[in-house]
Amino acid sequence: MFTIQEYTVETVADPFRILEGERYEFMIDVEVEEDDELFHEEGVRLRVVYAVIDGNGKVVRYEFQTAGTGAYLDIEMEDDELVMVEKFCADSFKDA
Repeated sequence: MFTIQEYTVETVADPFRILEGERYEFMIDVEVEEDDELFHEEGVRLRVVYAVIDGNGKVVRYEFQTAGTGAYLDIEMEDDELVMVEKFCADSFKDA
């Protein structure tokens, strides 16, 4: 399990209206316990693409990255973590 520390959110531009609804990109710095498989000394960042279609939001893509280099980490979120992140994005996407 991880804890959300800081984040930024931006609207994903779709000038050709290819995507349904609105898309938001979150860059979330997370704190991870040292004994967790996700832990990296340089820190961990979570990149999330959140879609809002007809008022309903959901995470459509995510990836963990090392905070320093942005290297991709091949780790999936657990179900409870995904629920937490979806709630966080639902509460925060309007900040874009």
